[in-house]
Amino acid sequence: MSVMSESPVTSTGRPDFRSEAKDLHADLVTLRRDLHRNPEVGLDLPRTQQAVLEALDGLDLEISTGKALSSVVAVLRGAAPGPTVLLRGDMDALPIVEEVDLEYRSVNDAMHACGHDLHTAGLVGAARLLAAHRDSVAGSVVFMFQPGEEGYNGAHHMIEEGVLEASGELPEAAYALHVGPGERGLFMTKPGPVLASANNFKVTLTGRGGHASTPASALDPVPAVAELVLALQALVTRRVDVNDPAVLTVTQLGGSEANNVIPDRAWLGGTLRTFSRPTLDLVETELRRLVAGVAAAHGLGAEVEFVREYPVTVNDADVTERVADLIRAEFGEERHLRVPEAHMGSEDFSHVLERVPGSYVFLGCRPDGVPPGSTYPHSAKVAFDDAVLADHAALMAFLAWEHVGKG
Repeated sequence: MSVMSESPVTSTGRPDFRSEAKDLHADLVTLRRDLHRNPEVGLDLPRTQQAVLEALDGLDLEISTGKALSSVVAVLRGAAPGPTVLLRGDMDALPIVEEVDLEYRSVNDAMHACGHDLHTAGLVGAARLLAAHRDSVAGSVVFMFQPGEEGYNGAHHMIEEGVLEASGELPEAAYALHVGPGERGLFMTKPGPVLASANNFKVTLTGRGGHASTPASALDPVPAVAELVLALQALVTRRVDVNDPAVLTVTQLGGSEANNVIPDRAWLGGTLRTFSRPTLDLVETELRRLVAGVAAAHGLGAEVEFVREYPVTVNDADVTERVADLIRAEFGEERHLRVPEAHMGSEDFSHVLERVPGSYVFLGCRPDGVPPGSTYPHSAKVAFDDAVLADHAALMAFLAWEHVGKG
């Protein structure tokens, strides 16, 4: 990637990161499309990790890699002492076969269907922007390149390996940005809870198998599992306050592998999303009680596995208001939207925000010609416009500068 020289400051007294980011845009697009073409899933992303290391090569950064996962942590030390700020970008893809006709379409059975390729390239851009101003930085910036956000708890693993102490002290603020199929170039913020907790469950009912032609001689768990699917939906609608909502979705069912066999066991699995600990506690308690009751009514054994995976993502109110002010000042009033409601999606950056005040920001990047509401993340047909990459990188640099810039 090209090396920049420092540019004049904006009317707000900050460096002109937007102008500088435009000079990086072509390189960031090249990086993003390379990552999109070669996606990797989970905690082990060796090719992605190497691409990030190569993109950061030549910058005055302290770089380390993970032990249990293919993470990259880069620390920019300013010319003067000061606080630490953390910027995060996730790097992993999803096990989805891409159906979008792109020249840089995925070459394997995975897909960047949630935009993490843009997150990675955008964070590289922020690192380059801030490194060019190292002499005017008072403090440290930690760049957190994270694998395993999509269900592998990568943020938790990186915290265990010391990412929050990478500079020698805990960050005073932490930021992440997530792209989505909203209006291209529109930044969206929300103070307080912004994404739900993610919790997984699996219920196994055990009976006595037999021949499908003689169910009376068996103890069939399949009808009871079917009963549970409907009962669990009713549980949420009847036991949870609509002002503190929960979403429970059964996504998996299993029983016999043959159509003439009553299985010994049948099972279901799914996810529960909530915005508060009391509602999470209530639904888990009631789920276990309901399973035990249905199993007893059918004379079956029951086992419940319930995993509290990601906590609620909560944006610090004061930090998020400062983010909104910065967006309006540097990008214009029309580029900012305050989101009125939280989303039932989840995010393991929540582990960072439990320990460090910060904010999780959204950026729309729906391509031209795609109608609003017609495309969704985690879909084989979703597409993201990398025209936003320069502004993505610039915003991340602006956010860090608020804490470590000497002006």
